[in-house]
Amino acid sequence: MLDSMDALQPFHLQRAGVRGSVVRLESAWAEISGRADYPAPIMRLLGEAVAASALFAGALKFEGSLSIHLRNAGALGLLFAECTHDGKLRGIARIDEAPDSSAVDLLDTRAQLAITIENRKSETRYQGLVAVETATLSGAFEGYFTRSEQLPTRIVLVASAGRCAGIMLQQVAGDGGVLAAADSDGWNRVGHLLDTLTEHELLDLPVETLLLRLFHEEEVLLQPARALSFKCSCSPERVAGMLQSLGSEEAHAAMTESGVLQITCEF
Repeated sequence: MLDSMDALQPFHLQRAGVRGSVVRLESAWAEISGRADYPAPIMRLLGEAVAASALFAGALKFEGSLSIHLRNAGALGLLFAECTHDGKLRGIARIDEAPDSSAVDLLDTRAQLAITIENRKSETRYQGLVAVETATLSGAFEGYFTRSEQLPTRIVLVASAGRCAGIMLQQVAGDGGVLAAADSDGWNRVGHLLDTLTEHELLDLPVETLLLRLFHEEEVLLQPARALSFKCSCSPERVAGMLQSLGSEEAHAAMTESGVLQITCEF
């Protein structure tokens, strides 16, 4: 178990046949949230998305990344959060110009939520669309896992000015993808226990204390934790590749009169 606040802690509830993860972000979230002055509702939604990307990327078995994209939710034009297989995080939001730039409406009929997984070695890309049928990100993600992977899933996400966090529970699949049934009431039981969780506990309690408080009768087995940190994937090599893809004529046209081409990383 890691003492750092920036970590993903997987665990297994052996009695109930449920696996889960807790993510806590402090320094990484400070790096991401400190780069723009977003309205509070949008900052909170970005923190939840960053925490969710870390939870979901914990299942990656290859070199790559998992990203979350939310578009057209009220005044929120774009929200993006990404976590790589080795725990590198980044995120950003873009706000449409509107009289009330703080309004976020996940139930907007134009809203689109997508989860994208990229495999660096095979250069393959998979994208799943999430129907936004609830007023919360966690509710939308729960629906995605239930429909696309047939795995009952519970997710709680929270973000404050200083920290963001999340917890995810999934019923363990047995042989042939059939849900494990060693304890027929296990999934229902841990769901009720999760409903007692408060935002303060998820943000502030030590992870081991939190899990024992919630699930002390479920035989909690902690698995190796992994460190998380902020890092943008921009590099001189990637910038050079982008300029080459533009072509000589367009690249030169973008230069200033002094012969400088300025490239800004929004992350």
